[in-house]
Amino acid sequence: MDGLALYEELCDDLLVRHGELELTQMMGYPGLKRNGRLVACFSPVEGAMVFKLTDIGVRAGALALDGAHLFDPLGRGRPMKAWVAVPPAQADRWPELAEAALSPGGSVEPTPLNPAPAPAKPAPPLSGGSVEPPPL
Repeated sequence: MDGLALYEELCDDLLVRHGELELTQMMGYPGLKRNGRLVACFSPVEGAMVFKLTDIGVRAGALALDGAHLFDPLGRGRPMKAWVAVPPAQADRWPELAEAALSPGGSVEPTPLNPAPAPAKPAPPLSGGSVEPPPL
């Protein structure tokens, strides 16, 4: 079975088990997204399944697989640091990597660019007792 057929078979299984997933196209690549965010795709050029693996240990394990590498969608030497392309020779590992990409620690939501400031701490009380408001 070729890489695309393996990808489609895995997608069929994942879509049944994870109702929040949907098929999509991103930059010409067929992919899977959850809650509007891409978590995996297929690279027709390489015949490889590509997973977003933000957990460092999971990503290191995936990169240790024969033929796996950081995904460089444009082929210009600028790979995406959390995305790992895994060749069809390692297709037996695709299901577990897909589950890792879908797990809370495997593919996390990005932090906001402008996070809300921390709430201000109350001012310490003035020494010498309580402060009464001025008379009107």
